Amino acid sequence: MATLQIAANGNSLARPAAAVPATPAVMSPLRVWMAVVGSTLGAFMAVLNIQIVNASLADIQGAIGAGTDDGGWISTSYLIAEIVVIPLSAWLARVFSLRSYLLANAILFLIFSVACAFAANLQQMIILRAIQGFAGGVLIPMAFTIIITLLPKAKQPIGLALFALSATFAPAIGPTIGGYLTENWGWEYIFYVNLVPGALMVGLLFASLDRAPMNLKLLFNGDWPGIVTMAIGLAALQTVLEEGNKEDWFGSDFILRLTVVAAVSLTLFIVIELRAAHPLLNLRLLLRRNFGFGIVANFLLGIALYGSVFVLPIYLTRIQGYNSEQIGMVLAWTGIPQLLLIPLVPRLMKRFDVRLLIVVGFALFAASNFMNVHMTGDYASDQLFWPNIVRAIGQALVFTPLSAIATSGIEQENAGSASALFNMMRNLGGAVGIASLQTFLSKREQFHSNILTNSVSVFEEATRDRVARLTAYFMNHGVSDQALASHKAVVAIALKIRRQANIMAFSDTFFLLGVALVVALLASLLLRKPGQLSGGGAH
Repeated sequence: MATLQIAANGNSLARPAAAVPATPAVMSPLRVWMAVVGSTLGAFMAVLNIQIVNASLADIQGAIGAGTDDGGWISTSYLIAEIVVIPLSAWLARVFSLRSYLLANAILFLIFSVACAFAANLQQMIILRAIQGFAGGVLIPMAFTIIITLLPKAKQPIGLALFALSATFAPAIGPTIGGYLTENWGWEYIFYVNLVPGALMVGLLFASLDRAPMNLKLLFNGDWPGIVTMAIGLAALQTVLEEGNKEDWFGSDFILRLTVVAAVSLTLFIVIELRAAHPLLNLRLLLRRNFGFGIVANFLLGIALYGSVFVLPIYLTRIQGYNSEQIGMVLAWTGIPQLLLIPLVPRLMKRFDVRLLIVVGFALFAASNFMNVHMTGDYASDQLFWPNIVRAIGQALVFTPLSAIATSGIEQENAGSASALFNMMRNLGGAVGIASLQTFLSKREQFHSNILTNSVSVFEEATRDRVARLTAYFMNHGVSDQALASHKAVVAIALKIRRQANIMAFSDTFFLLGVALVVALLASLLLRKPGQLSGGGAH
């Protein structure tokens, strides 16, 4: 690897070089690419296991005897463990060596994936999913770190395009795979499906990464105050975001206490990291223009990316009555085009300004949401086809250029911090997005329901006529009591009002997602071309 250049602002850390076992001067190009492919395959599976399980949550709850409210912890436990371990991964890779750390977690991920399929009750499932998430969370930032440290600068867009398959393609295709496996094979197969690609991942990493000695002494002089405050803060924040809507947010003492814990812990974490001689994460990277605005855009991308995957299945279930497999087929069109387009993005980055690709990608992603703001009761798979295609094109264009321009100028010793922050903020954006959309959807449904109910008055001729016609309909179809038929008519009108209020709430939600992406677009306009950066690059 070429000589490291230190940024002019002097923010680089006096710490060992990034957690890589060798440099491209030692590793052959073939072995470097084997490491890149193996690690990105692991990142793909780690992200896939968020959405693939969500698509089958109802079946899993029924099989292990979990209630609807408690079943959400099957996903929450995985997400908490994943978001906590991501910032720790660069440091732990230096402690145990990248090869040992990555291989151990890849194998643990596969073992606990299979173990989840044999969970007998909710408690077992939560524990197994947490360990699976802790192991899987390692695979995401390590893949990103390998790409930006082992690959030459000219080849990084290709590596980032592979990583984009895990960041944007995996969430889109997860419900499709999960729905198909659950409906045709059983929910256990959403965990078994990890075995074949997982074996390939382990084989590639075993053959490509060099052995390196462990440095266990780092455990004794690690940034333990930062580690503890970060772990407590992120775990509390993730729990608040996942459970807040169900618990009525600050109307719940549990959520209120956790919010205080999260706020205090994360504030202490920031103070500790800025003062520590050898911090866990170099937060000063956020002051660099491209990385800072790249993080903002990436956070908003996470909101829209995970938010849209959350909203669409609920809409298709609640309004159209689709099952898991049907939902998966609808969402497939947000994934399949990405599989075709993402490999072409590195070529586009050579021909066009990367900032232009980011702006176009965010614009298309925003447009796909604005296309859904005038939904009706007949708005189903056919009407969602083109918005999903536009969304897929936008997502394919955004991630690779955004990752490349945000990490341009990051020194090798800061690669671990950059990878942790970049991936953690996207996942955190997804958690914030889902929590916000849950509440927003509920509040807007109540708002529209009140407006529609107030406009349906018994003093209106149209309302009385509608009740009379529905009463006659029910009496002609087996209801002999007129009072009961009249009651059923009123209930039918109420259900129709609620359905229409739900549809309008979903329209509002898509509009909100579009606005978030417009803000991300504005943030991306503030990015500089990599050649305009004051500091050097990693290569």
